[in-house]
Amino acid sequence: MRTLQYQFEASQRPARRVHIGVVASGDLEILLEPRDDEPDAGTFARVRVRTSVDGFDQVWHATLQRFFARTPMLGRWELNDAGATPAIVTLRLQQAAQEAQAAETDATPTGDSA
Repeated sequence: MRTLQYQFEASQRPARRVHIGVVASGDLEILLEPRDDEPDAGTFARVRVRTSVDGFDQVWHATLQRFFARTPMLGRWELNDAGATPAIVTLRLQQAAQEAQAAETDATPTGDSA
């Protein structure tokens, strides 16, 4: 198992922890946690990729760099890869970011009273 570490500038805070996907053949599991307890928590997203596939460091970097350029979501990202393609990686990253943003929206009162 290979471990890759990345750091990307980011500015959007996730509202809560998120778990997307599964570790299965051709798929990817993503765990996203807010990093409010760390000194640079409001500046960088930290990403750790665990993969069973060797030789794709540049592909991982390019895929993650594109994602964080479009969606600068802060937090501690754990990606557990089981041979996912870049398209699946991007899909799972987008799902995690949407879930983190949806959690923030869900917590907002609608103004209705019961």
